[in-house]
Amino acid sequence: MEKLTKLTSKTTVLPIDDVDTDQIIPARFLTTTTREGIGKALFADWRFDAQGNTIKDFPLNAPGIAECKFLVAGRNFGCGSSREHAPWSLVDFGIRAVISSEIADIFRNNSLKNGLVPVIVDNDTHQWLLANPGAEVTVDVEARELRLPTGKTVTFPIDNFARHCILEGIDQTGFLMQNVDNIGRFENNRSWQP
Repeated sequence: MEKLTKLTSKTTVLPIDDVDTDQIIPARFLTTTTREGIGKALFADWRFDAQGNTIKDFPLNAPGIAECKFLVAGRNFGCGSSREHAPWSLVDFGIRAVISSEIADIFRNNSLKNGLVPVIVDNDTHQWLLANPGAEVTVDVEARELRLPTGKTVTFPIDNFARHCILEGIDQTGFLMQNVDNIGRFENNRSWQP
């Protein structure tokens, strides 16, 4: 996982409510157990037609999309079934944060475990972002803040452990590996009762 403390980027906007994980990454792509290259399948049924041609008016096919590290999504983004492949595909595509007024809980938790920052904002901020695609905003994980080009700053919730892991660029296993000596000392000092 790549560390993320603070990042300024343009946004791309997907103003569709109730986007579920099967739309983010269709089920036929779930056979892989690796994250590398899965970004090619992100929104596959919306980005490409039946012959595999790019659908030009889909926001994630826009010229300069590689510069947009933040996806502003409609309400209830990531609903549906639990699949880690959904945040994997977003991160592999180059998205570092999803911003919405509502992000589904399971998707939000999977995102945090995989280095994708779910930024939940108030309705007014969300509406402004939807109306201003390409706006350059700052996501500050350390300060738990989203900064708009208007000067407005809003805070977003992120639990302490997930925040620590994103700031350090580690997942849960990486956290355990960082503490393997402490875990060993704890285990060696335990008294076992038969």
